Amino acid sequence: MSYTKLKKSHLIRHHIQKVTSSEYLRVLILRTIGNFLIISSLLMIAKTFYLPVREEIRYFIDTKIQKKYIITDVRNAGKITIEQPKGLLAKALKLNNVELLIPQDPQFSIVIPKIGANARILPNIDTADEHIYLTALNKGVAHALGTAFPGEGGHIFLFAHSTDYFWNVGAYNAIFYLLNKLEDNDQINIYYQGQHYLYRVIGKRIVDPSQVEYLTGKTNREFLTLQTCWPPGTTLKRLLIFAVRVAD
Repeated sequence: MSYTKLKKSHLIRHHIQKVTSSEYLRVLILRTIGNFLIISSLLMIAKTFYLPVREEIRYFIDTKIQKKYIITDVRNAGKITIEQPKGLLAKALKLNNVELLIPQDPQFSIVIPKIGANARILPNIDTADEHIYLTALNKGVAHALGTAFPGEGGHIFLFAHSTDYFWNVGAYNAIFYLLNKLEDNDQINIYYQGQHYLYRVIGKRIVDPSQVEYLTGKTNREFLTLQTCWPPGTTLKRLLIFAVRVAD
């Protein structure tokens, strides 16, 4: 074989190797970017839905073991005897059938035994100021500015689990994630200025975020509205729970 042919053959092999290396690098970069986007998406989904899923699992287990939540105060907490676990699931997971709920703040807090909810309430939160209400929702449940307080006989509006962007949902208080489990006649307890106020659920509704007329609704009796985002982990709709005060 002549020198010219050998040189040409070498150049052809070099070109093929160069093309192959270049193609491999391109594929590697595309795969890396693709894997990064997939992992980022999965992490975002996990961050968004972790709290709702966790709360659903907790509620499922509580239902299976027939768990009871008992409201008490610090003075009486030590006098209540906690039952030993009953049932195979409760014994296997070493779960108690009874749990005490001590109101987080006797000056203003909400306790809902059916869903094990217990949180302080921050008063007079401006629903029109995003910075103010997002800051409040990191700490507890917000009481809407301009609505009544317990005992005043008007409309009390409380809200939790709201966000600026859907991927930030998991960053806010999860106290109202299970509001959809409430049914007619379920109890909602509010503690305000050291007094206990009892409310009975009378209905619920799913509305668009633009339907703000529920915030300013008038009533001739003491009426309570609880609001959260719906479905859990999204900001698409709003779930409203309606309740009226009853004698405790």
